[in-house]
Amino acid sequence: MFEAKELRATGTCGLFLIIQTMIVSMKIEMENRMKRFPSVRKNREFQDIYKHGTSYANRLLVMYVMESGEDGNRIGISVSRKVGNSIVRHHITRLLREIFRLNNSRIRTGLNIIVVARVAAKKSDYKDLEGAYLHLCGLHHILKESK
Repeated sequence: MFEAKELRATGTCGLFLIIQTMIVSMKIEMENRMKRFPSVRKNREFQDIYKHGTSYANRLLVMYVMESGEDGNRIGISVSRKVGNSIVRHHITRLLREIFRLNNSRIRTGLNIIVVARVAAKKSDYKDLEGAYLHLCGLHHILKESK
């Protein structure tokens, strides 16, 4: 991070400058780290979207969509124990989160989306899940191309 000759600075002022430089570089590092993923987290939000949102389903996924009025989109992912053990459920969750992240620019903004994985999703790979996700986005008419 810092070379040895920088650390040999003499006096209190030199030490202060080194510490200040380290603090600034740490702040820049923290800003460049991954931002918090935009997700629906609270049970009340999930229940509101289930109740007032529109839903479509296919063989792998069920998708609920509701307007949020915010600038960006948020996603909630639900994978029940019926789908598999925790390793399988987390794998599907990570895949769906990545699919959302990579395709978020193709979707209209201001939406809360909940994706529920079905048991068939356990045997699916990334391409199958992405195709199912985009198919449901098309049914909901939330793709920018499908206006």
